[in-house]
Amino acid sequence: MKIHQLSVTYRAEADRVLVLINTDTQEEFRLWLTRRMTSRLWPVLQKTQRERLVAAEPAASSLSRSDPQLQQMLTDFRKEETLRNADFKTPYNGEAVRRPLGDEPLLITDVQITTLEDGRVRLSFSEKAPAPAKPRSFQADVEAKLLQGLIHLLEQALAKSDWRASFGEATSASPAAQGEAERPKYLN
Repeated sequence: MKIHQLSVTYRAEADRVLVLINTDTQEEFRLWLTRRMTSRLWPVLQKTQRERLVAAEPAASSLSRSDPQLQQMLTDFRKEETLRNADFKTPYNGEAVRRPLGDEPLLITDVQITTLEDGRVRLSFSEKAPAPAKPRSFQADVEAKLLQGLIHLLEQALAKSDWRASFGEATSASPAAQGEAERPKYLN
C-alpha cells in the first residue's frame, strides 16, 4: 500500500484523534486514536523518527555514538527541512473508492512499529474488538519523510487536544501554530 494523503484531526466531541489515510489506489483507512493510545505511541514515534534520521546521515556510525543533544539538533534540522518541502495546503480527498475495513474508523488498541532495513518504518495498527466482532487491522510501510509528516500532523492535533500536558510535557506549539491547529491539516 502506497500512502497518497494523510489527515489528522482532533475531534472534541469524541475526545479522540481521527487519522485518515488515503492510498494511491483510492482506498481509505480510518483510525481513532484515544488519549491512552496516543500517550503510548507518541514517545515511540519520536524515538523512531530520531533513529531513522540519524541512521540516514552519511556519518551515521559516528552520530549514533555521539551526544544525544547533537542527535536532537540533527533531528530538528532534518525535520524542518522535510516540513518545508511538504504539501500541507492541498485538501484531503475524502472521496475514496473503497474502504477495505469499513466506514467506521478502527478504534486502535495495538500499534507495532518495525524499522525496516531499507530505512522505511512499518506501522501495524490493530483493533481487538470484543467477541463476537472480528478484529480488524492493517499495516503500512512509510518512508522517513512521511513519518515526519505524520508526526507533525499528530503534533498539531495534540496541541488542539491539550493531551500532551497529561503526557508529562508542555505543548511546544507557538500561538500561531495553535491558531492553525483549528483547521484540519493534510499531507500529500
